[in-house]
Amino acid sequence: MKRFTSTRASLHLTLSVGLLMVCAIGARELIAERSEDSETTRNVALMISRYHISQKTIDDKISSQLFDKFVGDLDPQKLYFTSQDIDSQKPYRNNLDDLLKAGQVDFAYDLFALFLQRFDQRMELVKEQIAREHDFSIDETVVLDGKKLDWASTEEQLKERWRKRIKYELLLLKLDDKTPEESRETLTKRYRRLGDILHQTEEFETLEMYLSALTHCFDPHSSYMSPQSLEEFNIVMRLSLQGIGAQLRSEDGKTIVSRVMPGGAASKDGRLKTGDKIIAVAQDDGEWVDVNDMKLSKVVRYIRGKAGSLVKLKIETVDGGDPVVYDLVRQKIELNEDAVQGKIIEADKWIPGATGKVGVINIPSFYRDFGGASAGRENFRSTSRDVLTALGDFQDAGGVDAVVVDLRGNGGGALAEAIDVSGLFLGHGPVVQIKDLQGQVKSHDFDIEGLEEPVYTGPLVVLTNRGSASASEIFAGAIKDYGRGIVIGDTTTHGKGTVQNVVEVGRSLFGGAAQKQLGALKVTINQFYRVNGDSTQREGVKSDIVLPSQIDHMDLGEAFLDNALAFDHVDPAQHRKFDENSETVVKELIKSSSERINANDYFKKVQSQVEKYLTRKNREEVPLNEAILRKEREEMKLADMEDPDAAAVDPENPDEAEQGPQDPFKDTPYNKEIVHITLDYLKLLSSKETAGKN
Repeated sequence: MKRFTSTRASLHLTLSVGLLMVCAIGARELIAERSEDSETTRNVALMISRYHISQKTIDDKISSQLFDKFVGDLDPQKLYFTSQDIDSQKPYRNNLDDLLKAGQVDFAYDLFALFLQRFDQRMELVKEQIAREHDFSIDETVVLDGKKLDWASTEEQLKERWRKRIKYELLLLKLDDKTPEESRETLTKRYRRLGDILHQTEEFETLEMYLSALTHCFDPHSSYMSPQSLEEFNIVMRLSLQGIGAQLRSEDGKTIVSRVMPGGAASKDGRLKTGDKIIAVAQDDGEWVDVNDMKLSKVVRYIRGKAGSLVKLKIETVDGGDPVVYDLVRQKIELNEDAVQGKIIEADKWIPGATGKVGVINIPSFYRDFGGASAGRENFRSTSRDVLTALGDFQDAGGVDAVVVDLRGNGGGALAEAIDVSGLFLGHGPVVQIKDLQGQVKSHDFDIEGLEEPVYTGPLVVLTNRGSASASEIFAGAIKDYGRGIVIGDTTTHGKGTVQNVVEVGRSLFGGAAQKQLGALKVTINQFYRVNGDSTQREGVKSDIVLPSQIDHMDLGEAFLDNALAFDHVDPAQHRKFDENSETVVKELIKSSSERINANDYFKKVQSQVEKYLTRKNREEVPLNEAILRKEREEMKLADMEDPDAAAVDPENPDEAEQGPQDPFKDTPYNKEIVHITLDYLKLLSSKETAGKN
């Protein structure tokens, strides 16, 4: 089988000890200890130029872009730095390219240290503005988009900017029915916690942010991943981790158990409960580490570890009483809730008088355990295997009359999985075309021995939205180009037509295994094209049938991202046609759907909300008048009946997210219309087939 494989690092998690950035003082004393950072920087600078499809060099132009990008990432709303601060850094603007090639990253560390210093200074303004009385009856506005502001040049300008900012945040809390005292307390805690998190930023995180700012000057999808982030990436791709099996959240500096995952070490032990607070962690015979006010990502790194090893948790139980200690043995945890889910809908239970069964397959991402695949493990985890299982489950349940593949919010994943999942519905043939660094275009086919024909041959509907990207667009585009099914959703998908490879930064640039654990570069090395020759870049895959949604009018998608590559076209690849999305069929489906939508109160409200949203979206300033903002808030509540583009949480059971896997396709007005369209589609195809036989 033809495959695009990512080079993956096999890394164990390491902790950077003693590199806590607290303030500007002492920052330069750490420079001598940064030899690995220098090596990482030199490698990333060389690799991004060598491997990126644009083949751009790191020069003064990139240097200037990097300067603006890193400054903007630190202070996007221009609330902390002043114009004088920016001017003081200008000598770096056209020199960062040379410094990067030399492995010199003082600019990143020093600027972050200055940012922390300015943050602490601005907190005095925050305290002052939180404590004062604000008049919410006067007509004034605030600009929230930092791109529309200049850097403040005087203390008076900065103070006024913060006055309006805090007034806006207090007004939002007031609209949530908070008392003035509650609002002040909430905002004080919010900024105190933000300060705690910023001051716990480790040097590897600063370096990761800086080098990713560099890669984003080439395109929005290339990035640098530290060893810690690379491990998180691997977890997402293989849908498994080694730990205790508990989901955590942070609240006011406390680490709280939000859910105990079924089948994990904590679940089998039985003592850890939802709502318990973890106050300290220790390794087997190690010392206790106080995790109060610690950043959640760091707490997680202390708790995770090799399967079979022991971790100790000091717990304040949800029931109260003295702290207790739980000893737990880590194990491999399967993240099944992030995997493919299937569901069979009996049509008459959703639509009175309807007949038929619809099988829904929700694909949250195109995951693949590359390590397991490379090692030749027979049962490594992958999307295509799980989709095949879902199709088998439908067959075991007596079969379904149509299948809906739900890709809403699916941001992509492994190219190999997009090809394999497409092949389950298309059979043998080209799925996507790939253009490499040399400009050569190659077709990538679904080609598994014994699977010449589709596994599923019945009516097929694909659901997408503005959040469906990359591998999702490969699948949706292939189904559409083959005429194998219809696409329903937003006007178009995200529009990401590029392929990234993950290359270990510690490896030799001429191949071989990684010599050091320096993280990885996710770099755009290819562009992909549909079999009809169109790129999905910026344009996406357009829906055959568009349903009203607010997300369709948001600035979401490749076209709104900085440094996104341009759309282009290559020659089509030879492929067969199923002719199941003919213009006649699609027009008839649109006609029937439009009639239902126009008569549906829910969709009428969605349309109304879209109009109001567009009015708000196009304004540059937000009112600070309570009466005006309260009226807008009440109008917005009409749109909160449910989110048509995602699985909604049951209002009768708000803690449902902690109870187990979510229903992949809830009975909502939006989803009900999809079932309506699917049944209409089934009838049209059936009548077409009958007419053909006659």
